[in-house]
Amino acid sequence: MNSQKFLVGGIVAGILFFLLGYVFYGLLLKSFFDENGMVADMDKMIWWAMIVGNLAGGFLLAYILGKSKVSTLGGGAATGFVVGLLMSLSFDLVMYGIGHGMTTKGIAGDVAVSAVMSAIVGSVVGVILGSGKKAVAMA
Repeated sequence: MNSQKFLVGGIVAGILFFLLGYVFYGLLLKSFFDENGMVADMDKMIWWAMIVGNLAGGFLLAYILGKSKVSTLGGGAATGFVVGLLMSLSFDLVMYGIGHGMTTKGIAGDVAVSAVMSAIVGSVVGVILGSGKKAVAMA
């Protein structure tokens, strides 16, 4: 895996996760998540943790896509979708199991949003990882 592409992909992915999270969770679906046990109070957020957490997610996705040799928009979207779905389902169900307060409707919404966000971010990372590849000439 090209380390420069991994670094760029991870940083871009982290920034995209942060921005998309704000759009989906903070704006578009805020009332849905507030009603289903995922209240996010912007005034009480710990911003350094949000930034580092999103960057960690970005680097995780870039690492998985790099190791999987994904180098296209479509491949990144498909792999990102599955990774986002499974990671979110895993985390949400564990949190539900220990009594986090999230409803099953909230879990379903979060899993769906996470899968879509990861597909979007994965598609961008796939393009980044595939950039600069020379096309094979057909004889």
